[in-house]
Amino acid sequence: MKTDIHPAYHEINVVMTDGTSFTTRSTMGKPGDTLRLDIDPKSHPAWTGVQKLLDTGGQIAKFNKRFANFGLKK
Repeated sequence: MKTDIHPAYHEINVVMTDGTSFTTRSTMGKPGDTLRLDIDPKSHPAWTGVQKLLDTGGQIAKFNKRFANFGLKK
């Protein structure tokens, strides 16, 4: 095996969105660095099953207006 080609593998702290943290090993940053998550299994809709429709009228209404008569040629 070649020497000095692999990144350093060390322990880092991971802080989840609710403030809980755990220690894991990673090649990210330096030993002891902290990774703060914006999205995690406790808050992401893919895991929680709760989804929010963020755009209630902007892009959806624009799409519907633009393609309202699409495919209705007589």
